[in-house]
Formats: sequence, C-alpha cells, structure tokens
Amino acid sequence: MRILSIIFISTALLLSTGCGAPEVSGRSFKSSLRSANKMKSRLPQNLRVPFELSYWAIRDYYRDNKDFLDIVGGKTSEEIIEAGKQVFLTRKADGFAEYQKYSTWGEMISKYQQERQDQLIKRKRDPRDAENSVIYTL
Repeated sequence: MRILSIIFISTALLLSTGCGAPEVSGRSFKSSLRSANKMKSRLPQNLRVPFELSYWAIRDYYRDNKDFLDIVGGKTSEEIIEAGKQVFLTRKADGFAEYQKYSTWGEMISKYQQERQDQLIKRKRDPRDAENSVIYTL
C-alpha cells in the first residue's frame, strides 16, 4: 500500500509539472520576470530576441503593473511576441521616436539579432588571462 501511494504521488507531480505550454505568470511583476526569463532560456535561438523585445516593449507601453500583468499574464511566448508586434505598430503610429528608425517589425528584430551576434563574436581576450594561465610549460 505504501509503494502504491508513493507511485501515485510521483505520477501526480510529474503530470502537474509537465503539462501545457509554459506561460508568463501574472501574479506579480517579479514572478512575471522570472517566468519570462525561464521561457526565454527554453526558446530556440531565433525566437529569443523577438520574445525579449516584445516583453520589454509591452512593459514600456503599459507602465502600470496591473495593466501590464493583465496583458502578459497567462500568455505563451508566441502570444507575447504577437502582442509586442501590436505595441510596436501602435507606438510607431503614435510617433514614438525609437520605432521611427525602422520601417517594419522584422527590420527591428533583424537589427537587434545582428547586434546580439556581433556581441558574441567580438569578445576579445583579456591580456591578463595569459598571465593567469593554469597551463605550465615544462
């Protein structure tokens, strides 16, 4: 009987954690940020930048925590990206200076993806690293 209850509890825990698509938590800003970071880390590389830009564009547009949490709470990554695209179009039409540089959402995303790739490529070695090498010459 004891083994049966352990199996039942284990199965219930596994099913409760593995079901459904991950969603952004809408309880508080801190929990939404935590869940958004977790979602971003699990996304394919080509969707991370659009997701991140969308999340912060929505946050910038909806400064009130309640409004922001109502918008992002319970949304999947695809829904967040779509909402971010709508915020981009709305703010571009309103004349927001940052978005006037780009003609389309795709152009902005490709620019930021290129910047992210350039940051990863241009890492230079620190000259102090050569002095602190653990490889000894014999």
